[in-house]
Amino acid sequence: MPPKQALEFVKNINPDKTVIVCIGNRLKGDDAAGCIVSDLLKDRIKSEVIDAGTTPENFIGPVIKKTPQNIIIIDAVDFAAQPGTFKIFSPQEDQSFSISTHSVSLTLFCDCITSEIPCQFFLIGIQPGQTDFNCPLSKEVKDAVEKISDKLVKILS
Repeated sequence: MPPKQALEFVKNINPDKTVIVCIGNRLKGDDAAGCIVSDLLKDRIKSEVIDAGTTPENFIGPVIKKTPQNIIIIDAVDFAAQPGTFKIFSPQEDQSFSISTHSVSLTLFCDCITSEIPCQFFLIGIQPGQTDFNCPLSKEVKDAVEKISDKLVKILS
């Protein structure tokens, strides 16, 4: 999906009321995509950026304390596309495809947050290619991560 169309939804959200939760495993190749987006966004946008690694459940409390209106989750998601393809999903769709290495489903993560505060969720899923242990980030996923980060910086700065 071209980044211009894929990320159009963020044009209408308030960056000061948005939290970006990046998920991934830095030791497993393309599964690090969310974490790398976090690195590229830190200190470049108004929105809070959280690198949740493989344990997004550890950040439920801190996210709730921020009382965001919008939560953007960025993660490597296997939706049977070409590596580096990215797509917007609702977190409730996470049971229809293979999520990366975190142990708590995104539906449960979102349900815990919405039980405390009203907010809207967006999942930016990046199709991984290689997720073997100690594997580097593929060129396709690296390019996608940079496109996503650049677009978010333009819109949320």
